[in-house]
Formats: sequence, structure tokens, C-alpha cells
Amino acid sequence: MLLEKAGRPLRPVELPIPRPAAGQLLIRVRACAVCRTDLHVVDGELTQPKLPLIPGHEIVGMVEQLSEGAGRFKIGDRVGVPWLGWTCGECAFCRNDQENLCDQAKFTGYTLDGGYAEYTLADQRFCFPIPASYSDAEAAPLLCAGLIGYRSLLKAGNGKRLGIYGFGAAAHIVAQLAKYQQREIYAFTRPGDEEAKKFAIDLGAVWAGGSNEAPPAPLDAAIIFAPVGALVPLALRAIRKGGRVVCGGIHMSEIPAFPYEILWGERSVRSVANLTRQDGLDFLALAPHVPVRITARPYPLARAEDALAALREGRVDGAAVLVPE
Repeated sequence: MLLEKAGRPLRPVELPIPRPAAGQLLIRVRACAVCRTDLHVVDGELTQPKLPLIPGHEIVGMVEQLSEGAGRFKIGDRVGVPWLGWTCGECAFCRNDQENLCDQAKFTGYTLDGGYAEYTLADQRFCFPIPASYSDAEAAPLLCAGLIGYRSLLKAGNGKRLGIYGFGAAAHIVAQLAKYQQREIYAFTRPGDEEAKKFAIDLGAVWAGGSNEAPPAPLDAAIIFAPVGALVPLALRAIRKGGRVVCGGIHMSEIPAFPYEILWGERSVRSVANLTRQDGLDFLALAPHVPVRITARPYPLARAEDALAALREGRVDGAAVLVPE
């Protein structure tokens, strides 16, 4: 499924099976989850994609061919491919455990072709073995919704009361991690979305309300997954002094002006950018022990536009996943 210009529908095309360069794997795609970042790419909100582009960066597949120097996996291994697809390994960020901030980084489904396809290529260094307890469709959302959610939870600190704004794919994973850590989850959904509230309560939230509502108790931290800048002041009002607001998305609408008094008291706002390979190793080792359960909504690959529309309109509980037929 090919993106030729932002804002236009994806187009089904027949392309040659790609050939792996040194250090790359040829992967037969078994599942690729649909992420809100894909929407930002397709809709033109992320403005520097490689075009034409095959989107998709939550990929699970089987290794079909190894190139020279690609000895980390063997043919037939099941691997996952995340958003971070390549880094230089030499800059100050890479040398100081901050490869997620590398200025030369390349990203799957954005500056590298991704997983809305039957085959894809990936640098073996940035692939992960997939826990056997997950099916292909269940494992795919772990590669971004899970990883970014996990990194966001780490940056939120260890506070007991955790607010989550935007209850989609990442939130439904983070809620399970937070419950496992014996935290209280306060879920903020679109006002009036009763199904999302019920979904949050079923996942262990102690309270669920609209994003325009105040929680029943001050929060220690809040994570914002919805790409809505107006949620930042609302979250600041909801947290206690010394609390943290973590913005977990790669894109967000403009944050409106707000009074300094709701930031004062050593409250903080921070973003989460991309992921590191260590995040992937740590999270994929933890997920089966929680255990994280994935609500996957499968779509045939040819219906990628339908899956994107459902996500855009807030009609997906859990994660939409494309499955090549």
C-alpha cells in the first residue's frame, strides 16, 4: 500500500521483492499494526517522509533472507521491527545512551519503507525477537504502542495516581503495566465516549471521565497520548505539586497559552521522542510476565484505508492490525 503524496489515499501496487543490503534482513510481513503516527504521516502532519513511501512501523514477520553480515537472526526467526530503524552510532546522543535523539536517525514507515506490504527490509540491529506467547496480530502493537507507552510510563516517574489522556492502543497497554505496578489509573476519554470509558474500567482504571473533567483526586503524573495540545493545561491542573505531564506522541496540535500558576509548584511538562533498543529489550521481556493482553482488530492489508479511517474517527478500541492475505 503506497503513499505517493500526503493527503491522498494509499494505492495498492505490485513491486519487486526488495533485496537486502549488508546488515539487513528480508522479512515476510505477517502483521503490521496501524499507529496514530501513520495518520500523521499520511495526513501530512509529519512533513518530511520519503515519497513514495510504504507506511507502517509496528511490524511482525518471518526472516526470509539474510544479507552479508546479518548473523544476529536466522532464516525462519520471527522478528519485530519498530519505528527507530537506523542510527549513526557515532554522535554524542548515540554514545550516551540517547540513540532515540540521533539527528541522523531513520524511521520505519517514514524515511524507510515500512510494513504495509507483504515484504520489508530492516537493519538487523534494530529488530527484536518476539515472545512466543503472542500471535502475530497481538505482537504487532507492542512494537510502538507498547514501546512508546513503556517509555512514557518510565518518564512519568513512580507516582501512585496516574492519569492517561487518550485511551487508544498505547493507553490500553500502559494501563495494564500500571496496574501490574499497583498504581491507580485515571482514564480521560473523548467527552461522551461511553464505550471508551467502559474499555478503560475493564482494563482496571479506578475512574474514567471526559478529558474536560477533573479527576476525583490530584494525580502524581499524567501521560497524554491524544495529539491535542489543549490537553496539556488540563493535565497540569489535574496533577499535584511536583507532578509530571508526559506528552507521548510524535505530533501534537498547538499548546494554548496557560497561566504560570498551574505550572508553578515544580510541576513539569516533557515529551517522549522515539525509543531506544534497550527500551525494546526491556519491554518485550516484561510484557509476557504482566501479562500484557492485546486487543487487536484485524484488517486485510488491502483495507489499510479503512483501518486508518477508523483510527482517525476514534472507532478503534485497542489496536487496528493489517494482515497480508
